[in-house]
Amino acid sequence: MKALLDSSVLVASFYEDHEHHLPSLELLLRHKKRDACLATHSFAEVYATLTAMPGAKRVTPAEAVLFLGSIRERLTAIALDGDDYIQAAELAAESGASSGGIYDAIIGQCFLKSRAEFLYTWNLKHFQKLKANIGKNVRSPPTI
Repeated sequence: MKALLDSSVLVASFYEDHEHHLPSLELLLRHKKRDACLATHSFAEVYATLTAMPGAKRVTPAEAVLFLGSIRERLTAIALDGDDYIQAAELAAESGASSGGIYDAIIGQCFLKSRAEFLYTWNLKHFQKLKANIGKNVRSPPTI
């Protein structure tokens, strides 16, 4: 795997008027299923974000599911088992993350499991603090 794309990249790729749309979409389209992935948890994050946006940006649950299907066709989903979740909690604790920081650690654990080279996100600070050689491999999508 070359890349794990976090939900912030996927959400930005969905909205044409998002400030990070073009680099996010380009990154998503550049990769194929064999060399790019996402954490299965990101499906839930993307769905929750798209269906909770304010006003006209909010999409219907059916539209969100269609987008998730297109993501699933393009990226490999990396799932965690029970042991992996414990390791994610250990990663969170070791990195000083609490509360919602566990979700970043879950994605970080998926990154480790995938053996991807880079974790792409627009929330750099959330992931740079993670230990276990995750933080040094965090990048924002390259700007066009």
